[in-house]
Amino acid sequence: MAASVPLRYWGLSVPDNMAIKNRIGILGASSMVGLCLLPLLTKTGWQVTAFTRQTNKRTTDLVAWQQLPLAGNYPEDNEQVTPYWICTAPIWVLPDYFDLLKAQGVRRLVVLSSTSRFTKDTSTDQQEQAIALRLADAEMRIQNWAENHGVEWVILRPTLIYGLGLDKNITEIARFIDRFGCFPLFGKANGLRQPIHTRDVADACQAALLSAVAANRAYNISGNETLTYREMVVRVFTALGRRPCLMTVPLWAFRLALTVLRRLPRYRQWSPAMAERMNSDLVFEHGAATRDLDFSPGPFVLEKEDLRL
Repeated sequence: MAASVPLRYWGLSVPDNMAIKNRIGILGASSMVGLCLLPLLTKTGWQVTAFTRQTNKRTTDLVAWQQLPLAGNYPEDNEQVTPYWICTAPIWVLPDYFDLLKAQGVRRLVVLSSTSRFTKDTSTDQQEQAIALRLADAEMRIQNWAENHGVEWVILRPTLIYGLGLDKNITEIARFIDRFGCFPLFGKANGLRQPIHTRDVADACQAALLSAVAANRAYNISGNETLTYREMVVRVFTALGRRPCLMTVPLWAFRLALTVLRRLPRYRQWSPAMAERMNSDLVFEHGAATRDLDFSPGPFVLEKEDLRL
């Protein structure tokens, strides 16, 4: 099991009198990936501390919930060294907690980024371009900080994540279909996609903790099935038990519809760039992750728990 591998597996120096090899801290434990990650880690024997801004999380026998302290209030505690860390929160918030990681004695850090840093950098939407820049900048800051402090880092960039009815991709498509009974497509909508389930992302996070060859590397991780955007939407209709109703609309009509939809909070982040990408291939090879992390994702399958509307 993962937790049976000591830190010396990496060649790291750890005092013999400190039983710390199984301690791990999680930032973003309440996120979609975090919710899958916690039971996975506890099942394999990790001592998990989940850091959160919330005050209503109660410590259990398996997970110790701890409210994030105020910035700068991170006293070092040699009795509570936590050498392993995973961040499933938005990557750009992690630099705010560098002092926390240092105080906790971090030695290896696994961070979730996104392939959006590549797919949105040329978007026609300025907000999407800004997201791509934030992702790239955060990756660079994390790498520089980790290398300057002797910390091993692993960055994982998932493609389109779905699952548990909590994602902002497949779930939003399903909710639109449930509400309006159809779904608009721009052009042929033949751009390729590789949806990846949140459980597969969580598996990759745990594997990245202990892979010796993964140190100081970034990996793109994608689903095991490649399908067109149109077929992906059809699969959502089928999972909902509905007959597919796809409306092909010109971009001007999509823009017009968005002016109405964006008045609703749920669709405030939708943009014409989303329609334009329906015909773009967003495909990323994950062979390096398979080689170094034993990464083996599943096909695009929607179960009942993935369609909580």
